[in-house]
Amino acid sequence: MNDAFHIINKPSDWQRHDAEHLPGKMQALAATATIANERDLDKSAERFRPSAALLTAINAALAARVPLLLTGEPGTGKTQVAWFIKRFFKIPLFAYQVHSNSQAADMRYDFDAVAYLRDAYVARHGGETPSNSPLSGGEPEKIDPRSQQRYLKPGALWQAYDSTTECVLLIDEIDKAPRDFPNDLLQELDQSRFEHPFHKGEYVSRKGAPPIIIITSNGERRLPDAFLRRCMVHHIALDKDLLLEIMTAWQSQFPHLHPDTREAALKRFNEIRDIPRLSKKPGAAELLLWLSVLSAQGVSKAALADSVALKDLPALMCLIKDHTDYGHLG
Repeated sequence: MNDAFHIINKPSDWQRHDAEHLPGKMQALAATATIANERDLDKSAERFRPSAALLTAINAALAARVPLLLTGEPGTGKTQVAWFIKRFFKIPLFAYQVHSNSQAADMRYDFDAVAYLRDAYVARHGGETPSNSPLSGGEPEKIDPRSQQRYLKPGALWQAYDSTTECVLLIDEIDKAPRDFPNDLLQELDQSRFEHPFHKGEYVSRKGAPPIIIITSNGERRLPDAFLRRCMVHHIALDKDLLLEIMTAWQSQFPHLHPDTREAALKRFNEIRDIPRLSKKPGAAELLLWLSVLSAQGVSKAALADSVALKDLPALMCLIKDHTDYGHLG
């Protein structure tokens, strides 16, 4: 039994478990946290191995200083490109994760309307207003109190513009946003500025060089033509060569797999990806998860041999996300 995998069991005697086995189990559990920490984007930047084609796209976008839009299925390393550039130049990175309800204004700033209205109510009706509130009395404000730091927080775009050094701006998974979101960023992409939300006629403009803008898309929907015209576009295909590169870069995550076993696992993984009827093909994240579990289980090359049916491969729950796909494994 491999203790790296069989962390939890079914105790027959809970008192004995607590007295004798729990300390060792907690140590084994802590080891899994170390594995998870290695997936941190900042740490994993040094493992990233961009292809020659991707490097050409990155350098072209830098030479022209235009946004680089990276497309491809999840797990191809699109997001990691921004962190790779951050690590390469050792410059700040400002990231915005796009959501289905995102608006372009969210990238510019966040306004705490609740705190502002609460302070305004207290100031008007009496009571103890926080001392750091611009509504707490004293000298009258010469500027709109809503622009005070207590209420107005710069977003990723504003922070990038405030940077006096080179920096990276990541707009992650832009295809998740409403259709107007990309078009609402056109002025920012062209002019590197936007109007201050509360100071009419005043603009927030970049203080240093234009940010190195990396935009990612999983291709869930087509982006507007006007937006695409302002970007350099590169598609990252999750092919067999890229999967081999990813597996090699992350091999320290599965130390108990012999190189021959890793190669056998990748071969069987590609066989599963080649099945046309799968509703959800496993990607790079699933591959790394599978290899980590196989390593923890101490799986041998024999368990992954060509003679083993795909449906009988170990730890398939790491690869198959739709239960109906098990029926397509043969």
